[in-house]
Amino acid sequence: MELTAWRTFVTVCRLGSLSAAAAELGYTQSAVSRQIAGLERQLGISLVQRHARGVRPTPAGEVFRHHAHLAVNEADRAVRAARDARDGALSRPLAVGATPSLAAGIVPTAIRRLLDRVGSLQWSLLPGLSAQLHDRVIAGDLDVAVVTDAPPGLPHDPRIERRFLGMDEMVVVLPADHPRAGHGPVRIQELADQTWVEDNDGSAALLHQHAARAGTTARIDLTAADLPGKMALVATGHAIALMPGLLTRALRTDVTTVALIDPPTRGIYTITPRRDPHPSATPLLDQLAATFGSVCTAQAAH
Repeated sequence: MELTAWRTFVTVCRLGSLSAAAAELGYTQSAVSRQIAGLERQLGISLVQRHARGVRPTPAGEVFRHHAHLAVNEADRAVRAARDARDGALSRPLAVGATPSLAAGIVPTAIRRLLDRVGSLQWSLLPGLSAQLHDRVIAGDLDVAVVTDAPPGLPHDPRIERRFLGMDEMVVVLPADHPRAGHGPVRIQELADQTWVEDNDGSAALLHQHAARAGTTARIDLTAADLPGKMALVATGHAIALMPGLLTRALRTDVTTVALIDPPTRGIYTITPRRDPHPSATPLLDQLAATFGSVCTAQAAH
């Protein structure tokens, strides 16, 4: 089987559209259709099914997509490694992933500390949700990811090495002029009549679970696209929100936080592939652990 067709199939699955895949890859839509049909003939099974809004993989196609994605990524890595060797650059870049709150908090600090120790190092940072980052570590796209066990939690996978950094207590972020600003810690019942905003399902689940344990509910009436959007809605007085305690020091000046009594928590972990680890992965893990510890110490003192 030609790798070109595998790459086309993976792109079609990712975009959910033959025409979108054709535009991204620089083919005609009929050429994409022929490549998919050729794969299906070779395998003797149907890989995609059409629906009103495009295409999606069949159950067999989804299984094949997973392995095809790994194969395509490994092929790309092989090409890059060969070209680096030809050019005399034998060290591969360090690819790091992190959830949005960690990408805006401890990860940049840990990378700065690593660079101060080792000197020059090519690296990249990709934000994403924990489940997405987990899949990208397995696929070989990332050498290190910093994730959380917020709902739905982290899967156990023998291909992944997991390292626990510590627990992060969630806090409530409020407009700077909110009546509860400067008071606390508070019980969730005291904020139950407020409008809440959330930007991801994991944080929303933590809020709902915490409120349910206290025998109350929290109305999440607003949804933000991302963390900066959530902070903007809080700052302008539209809502309040649950926020990782690790981000307290990075807040904008027009919002503040209040601690919760018996707050919801989430575990912070690093994940790395067991196979072919990056030489700089372990030094970065050490810096992440040290950074997490120093931030927690500063929070406790504050």
